[in-house]
Amino acid sequence: MRFGIISTARIGLGSVVPAIEKSEHAVLAIASREAARAEAVADEHDVPRAYGSYEALLADDDVDAVYNPLPNALHAEWSRRAADHGKHVLCEKPLARDADEARALFDYCEERGVTLMEAFMYRFHPRTERAVELVERELGTVRGFDAAFSFRLDDPDDVRLDPELAGGSVMDVGCYAINAARLFLGDPERVSASTTDTRDAGVDTGMAAVLAYGGATARIASGFETDGNQYYRVETTDGWLHAEPAFGIEPDERATLEWHADGRTVVEEFDPVDHYRLQVEAFAAAVEGGGTPRVTRAETLGNMRTIDAVYESAASGTAVSLDDG
Repeated sequence: MRFGIISTARIGLGSVVPAIEKSEHAVLAIASREAARAEAVADEHDVPRAYGSYEALLADDDVDAVYNPLPNALHAEWSRRAADHGKHVLCEKPLARDADEARALFDYCEERGVTLMEAFMYRFHPRTERAVELVERELGTVRGFDAAFSFRLDDPDDVRLDPELAGGSVMDVGCYAINAARLFLGDPERVSASTTDTRDAGVDTGMAAVLAYGGATARIASGFETDGNQYYRVETTDGWLHAEPAFGIEPDERATLEWHADGRTVVEEFDPVDHYRLQVEAFAAAVEGGGTPRVTRAETLGNMRTIDAVYESAASGTAVSLDDG
């Protein structure tokens, strides 16, 4: 599969472009709003074609799929434009500004016969797959869950602090903690949340929430004001499971998973693996085989509905109930 990268965002250049190059697929083209920037990046990364606009890249008939790492508020617009050109879309998380926009985007892509997948790369890491297996087969009923993802954001001009671009810690890193909670517990019945804006930026720079599941509770947090912190912990009736760091594992980094059950504690180790590459390969396999992507429409919409509930609860100061819609 031949990929086009729309934008020269750091995550694309630092993680996804190398991941595609390690796979059986290829980066054919890259685009920037500035032709000189696109050409410089293409030269640096040995990408054959460079375009001075996103639309020009989408018009390239040799591009099969695009990776979209644009700011959050632009995900839906440029994913739709890619679909208009028959391109399959691997789009950075969160897929859209809210659940309604995400639902409309899925409908749009389905009508045009293109595959759309939200890029939660950690879901493809063997450790994540093993954690799910352990909770399902070795541990008892889940009663509690904790997850956090935070880091210090020092650049006051960063797009993640721009409300017009759908910035905020929930959208940037809190969505991972929410996704992990839903991975082990599914959709919550009720959400209670609070947020802070310590920069007076118009977006949340910190979030804490409780997701209620009847017989279980998930506590999640995100932020831009503290040193790097990312983990998840599953508490069950007969033990626990802990992963740290949980999400941003480097391709050359070993990962561990610690779990406890039946009076014994086990630490499992995982060899370095590029979960961005595994994500690209799974996406391409879904496209080529006509199958359902690993991160499904239902999972993405469930995550977006929970994000919406976090913001609604924080704004209203009351718990928000989620329905089946």
